[in-house]
Amino acid sequence: MIGIAVLVAPSFLLIAVGYAARRLLPAAEFWNTLDKLVYWLLIPALFLAKISSADLGSSPLGAFAAILYAGFFGALAFGWVAQRLIGLAPAQGSDVVQGSGRFNTFLGLAIAGALYGPAGLQAGVLGSALLVPVVNVSVVTVLAAMLGQRGSGSRFFRTLGELARNPFILSILAGLAFNLAGLKQVPVLHDTADMLGQAALPIMLLAVGANLQLRGIGGAWGPVALAAFGKLVVFPLLVLAAIALIEPPQLVAQVAIIYAALPVAASAYALARQMGGDAELMAAMISVQTALAFVTLPATLALAGWLY
Repeated sequence: MIGIAVLVAPSFLLIAVGYAARRLLPAAEFWNTLDKLVYWLLIPALFLAKISSADLGSSPLGAFAAILYAGFFGALAFGWVAQRLIGLAPAQGSDVVQGSGRFNTFLGLAIAGALYGPAGLQAGVLGSALLVPVVNVSVVTVLAAMLGQRGSGSRFFRTLGELARNPFILSILAGLAFNLAGLKQVPVLHDTADMLGQAALPIMLLAVGANLQLRGIGGAWGPVALAAFGKLVVFPLLVLAAIALIEPPQLVAQVAIIYAALPVAASAYALARQMGGDAELMAAMISVQTALAFVTLPATLALAGWLY
């Protein structure tokens, strides 16, 4: 576990640097621009470069998808049941659902690359391609159902429209189109995308740290703890069980475990705000899970290594 923690430590250290830098350099315009750079350019370029050049024919995508979806939908169901059992209001309950099922793609890509090199990063991108569209549509649908009494019907369709223009989803589809058309390495285009992709990982981790905030917890430790349990315990256990049943190739199993053990995505804050959830509580969940993941993620990977 210590060896794994050393390997993932630089990723978490960059998040900490981003958090400190936001407090030392509080100019909102700079950090908003950095967020947009990551969202609209760097990560889409990484997805386009890696997906278009991947050997999809030799990748066990069916097994990969089955493992990832088992963890995601199981954790999502846990969040929904848990918030119902303790009788949370819809705004806070929707945060528990998001906090149990969504994951930080940025951190997952960085750790997959750090632990397993280019092959790990490639597998991480494919995992993102399988998860990102499904996760976004599923979470938006569940939140719209939960927050319906708050007049979120129009928000639902507006958010779906935004998903249709989501640069991550569009770049995934573009990468698949290039791949299937046999255009895996278009001169200049893919060289440029590769260069942008190399810049993506450190910058996006700084952006993750810059957006962390600990306000909003107050007396709401119950929902925060439920979401953390769903994301950092239930999700990984379900993925480990699916791996035991499916027995995929080792790299697929390793990257699937990374995704399972990730903290909730920073973008969950924006979605909570758009759909009528408790945005401040969601921000606290993101920060708490990110801090906990520095311990729980290496522990989960070590457990998986011992089991398999």
